[in-house]
Amino acid sequence: MFTKTIRRLNEHAETFFFRFLSCTKMEIVGFCVFLQSQNKVYIKYNRIIVMAKELKDLTKRSENYSQWYNDLVVKADLAEQSPVRGCMVIKPYGYAIWEKMQRILDDMFKATGHVNAYFPLLIPKSYLSREAEHVEGFAKECAVVTHYRLKNAEDGSGVIVDPAAKLEEELIIRPTSETIIWSTYKNWINSYRDLPILCNQWANVMRWEMRTRLFLRTAEFLWQEGHTAHATREEAEAEAQKMLHVYGDFAEKYMAVPVIKGVKSANERFAGALDTYTIEGLMQDGKALQCGTSHFLGQNFAKAFNVQFVDKNNKLDYVWATSWGVSTRLMGALIMTHSDDNGLVLPPHLAPIQVVIVPIYKNDEQLKQIDAKVEGIVAKLRELGISVKYDNADNKRPGFKFADYELKGVPVRLVMGGRDLENNTMEIMRRDTLEKETRACEGIEEYVKNLLEDIQNNIYQKALNYRNAHIYKVDTYDEFKEQIEKGGFILAHWDGTPETEDRIKEETKATIRCLPFEADEESLTPGVDMVTGKPSARRVLFARAY
Repeated sequence: MFTKTIRRLNEHAETFFFRFLSCTKMEIVGFCVFLQSQNKVYIKYNRIIVMAKELKDLTKRSENYSQWYNDLVVKADLAEQSPVRGCMVIKPYGYAIWEKMQRILDDMFKATGHVNAYFPLLIPKSYLSREAEHVEGFAKECAVVTHYRLKNAEDGSGVIVDPAAKLEEELIIRPTSETIIWSTYKNWINSYRDLPILCNQWANVMRWEMRTRLFLRTAEFLWQEGHTAHATREEAEAEAQKMLHVYGDFAEKYMAVPVIKGVKSANERFAGALDTYTIEGLMQDGKALQCGTSHFLGQNFAKAFNVQFVDKNNKLDYVWATSWGVSTRLMGALIMTHSDDNGLVLPPHLAPIQVVIVPIYKNDEQLKQIDAKVEGIVAKLRELGISVKYDNADNKRPGFKFADYELKGVPVRLVMGGRDLENNTMEIMRRDTLEKETRACEGIEEYVKNLLEDIQNNIYQKALNYRNAHIYKVDTYDEFKEQIEKGGFILAHWDGTPETEDRIKEETKATIRCLPFEADEESLTPGVDMVTGKPSARRVLFARAY
């Protein structure tokens, strides 16, 4: 009799476990207490519950946003700290998201006429010295190679740097590639017929950051950097702005991140640029994140490296340049814009797994029947271009899988159990709202395809609504100081001087994010600076930022 009771409770417990695992922690804990009176059952299921809770036991955003972010990056298997200080290991799931970003952006670049190339990781120190403003901007962040050989220590303690192998000229691990690329372009450009050059490279760079955070700010990071050469100023300026809009389209259509496009103030420009254009996103904690930049470099680098060409009038002139880039910082933007206290919320356009299917079965025979049913659904989903995973592995319970895929932000989860098999139905859960419904298997593939687009649009609209609700106009410095503590974007008048900009930054930790391209009439109307009372041409966008 006791054995029968245990078995019945065991079966009953499985049903409740599957139903309640993805609900609140209070319900899960109550379920554990319910089982505790039967030790064997409790031990079996409590182990699984604890594993699932550990997966989802994130710090709440409202309690500590920074810790929530760090927890999520690690628990969702995106990245982890490496043995090298300031660097990270991007794990397969995180890299799969980056690969999708890379693939889409690469296609967008090529559609605008750009081609990929690759330039050296190491840059002679003298190259950085040629453009004074550029080297000043990066000097404190450069990692320097001074020797080219190691040798075994005489006392047997290990390897040491061979003092006889000192380089005649130190080499810099690239913080960015303008100098090495423009030294190369000198060999490629002679006439206007050689222009434009529209090159991009996918690479890693090193900037010696002292305070790092996974994806957002690391010493080494992955990115792409475009470097183009043009015959006229107008063509180069148009190129820089065109690529900014490419970034904006990618952020909004694929990442579902609404961004504000604009031009940076002189203080915030890229070192060596005449103008820097930016896309700025607003994260859920009210801080801004610079998601991508495009730079009009003028003729600065062409003059530094003596890159001249013969124009159509047979006159010698310096080439006009741009550079532009986005990095794995976009991963941080993706996480902080959409995710919640349950884990990642991924836009379907970038999710490595768009749909996961999990079977719930009593025995091997039932699993075989579910396998046969699901096989056709998986094939049709893939025919529609949807990435789908059928997880029928028996090494993890369904409840654990639910928690794991929810944490990892898989947009749609389909479940088929014994009753679903009999009724020819499946349970559908959408990750963005956690809503569930049961639908007939017939036509479910097209329904899921449309649902994915609905999720993409919904999370963009949610982010847009949040962003728009957190843009404030202020007219006094007291109002500004009060609002900046609460977060959000602030539109305020600025007199255009770097001194006032520096004072605001020092006193409030807020920076001018950009002078937005798109602004209402009131924001473009002249006023007075909130700090100095001096004339202001227009309102600019302030925020505290990552």
